[in-house]
Amino acid sequence: MSETGGVREVKSAARTVELLELLAARGDRPARLQELADALQVPRSSMYALLQTLISRGWVRTDVTGSLYGIGIHALLTGTSYLDSDPRVRVVRPYLDEASDALGETIHMGRLDGRDVAYLATRESHEYLRTISRVGRRLPAHAGALGKALLAERADAELPQGPYEALTPNSHTTRESLLTDLAETRSRGYSIDHEEGVLGIVGFGFALRYDAPAQDAISCSVPVARLTPGHEERIVTVMREIRAKIEAAPPGNGAAAQWR
Repeated sequence: MSETGGVREVKSAARTVELLELLAARGDRPARLQELADALQVPRSSMYALLQTLISRGWVRTDVTGSLYGIGIHALLTGTSYLDSDPRVRVVRPYLDEASDALGETIHMGRLDGRDVAYLATRESHEYLRTISRVGRRLPAHAGALGKALLAERADAELPQGPYEALTPNSHTTRESLLTDLAETRSRGYSIDHEEGVLGIVGFGFALRYDAPAQDAISCSVPVARLTPGHEERIVTVMREIRAKIEAAPPGNGAAAQWR
């Protein structure tokens, strides 16, 4: 049995979390009972009982036939509570509005979570309708401006060996190419996502250094068709100013817990 911080893991709790994470990762692809039982390697009867318990509490939902399962509304409510309780997110939100107003482009805040970046706040551009991210979405850190800005704050030795998933033909798939990119990121002070996460979109990422190493970053995403040299210069100037304002701002409620 595995241990966490020297405490023995509770198997039933771990299985519940694994199930919810699996359903969340499937997004709009509901799962059948046998799929879930096979994926988590538990008996079909045990999985059915767990699902029924979670359905009754709103964490899992099922279709009218009772044969398909998806993540429930309580997962959303809990996620919203996380955002509302996080002092960093509360501090950053007004500055995302300021950047969005100044640039007219899509602005993000994300946090490093293992090998991924989780989007915590987004201000969508009114100039184009293609949605490339949403709050709660996760993307591999190696394939976006937010993630590369945060990976560049860490020693090369901490970078996973790879190979890395290719989200587009421009994504880094080897450790060597990513290390070269991160060295350039450190030199210029911000990252550039050259259509590596989404084709047609370029991103500029800026680590927020109120933690060491940085856990959070902000970014600006812009369609390639609108990215002139002058607009790129404006984006970098504004986003640097926004980063400086965020890093200088009080961290929120002084009585808030110092989360790790």
